[in-house]
Amino acid sequence: MDQQGCDIGLIGLGTMGRNFVLNMADHGFAVAVYNRTTEKTKDFMENEVGARPIQAGYDLPEFIGLLRPPRALILLVAAGDPVDAVLRELLPLLTPGDLVIDAGNSHFTDTNRRDRFLSGKQLNFMGLGISGGGSRGPLWPQPHAWRLPGDVRPGGSHSGGGCGPG
Repeated sequence: MDQQGCDIGLIGLGTMGRNFVLNMADHGFAVAVYNRTTEKTKDFMENEVGARPIQAGYDLPEFIGLLRPPRALILLVAAGDPVDAVLRELLPLLTPGDLVIDAGNSHFTDTNRRDRFLSGKQLNFMGLGISGGGSRGPLWPQPHAWRLPGDVRPGGSHSGGGCGPG
């Protein structure tokens, strides 16, 4: 891993989050991870990561510090209040141009509300909706926000890289 910072970060190391991180890392992305429960993060790092380019932040400032600016981070937490709670904690740590992707199963009205709020703070927001499916599909209210590192989108590829010291 190099000194430039991680390509992308993911918050929420449930089953989907862990597998998504491993998949991104296996395809050459350097990934930062955070989970509100430290034990889940430690278990993931000790038992699943191996030599993959994954680094853990054990609090949100440490996690944000692992990401290359402008930062791109994915939330895979339960829809509703948990997403809003994470966004409230993240807000003071983010800078204009950062991208937050809600990949959970949020209702489109919540996604629209969050988009309006965060765009007023010069932050990019995207509702991806990969958890739980749904007939509406992904909702991307800010087309200019569609800048994922390399190309982490389905079918994308990345030439590799690293994150953080080491």
